[in-house]
Amino acid sequence: MKMLDVIAATLLVVGGLNWGLWAAFEFDLVAALFGGSTAVLAKVVYGLVGLSAIYQAAGLPWIQKRWGVNPRLAAA
Repeated sequence: MKMLDVIAATLLVVGGLNWGLWAAFEFDLVAALFGGSTAVLAKVVYGLVGLSAIYQAAGLPWIQKRWGVNPRLAAA
């Protein structure tokens, strides 16, 4: 499960960088790499980023427990 956590976090970073590039330069890196925003591969990447966000948001308490993070201590 930790590997899935890492993959999901990596995809969220990719998505965040892509949105940052879009906001700053109107450049869609995923679309540029995978043949346009309507290309099947680009849609797969967009979908995986979205699923990663759902996984991270819904599973945060379990992810923290798996990694031994105590949110009360981490906030201090």
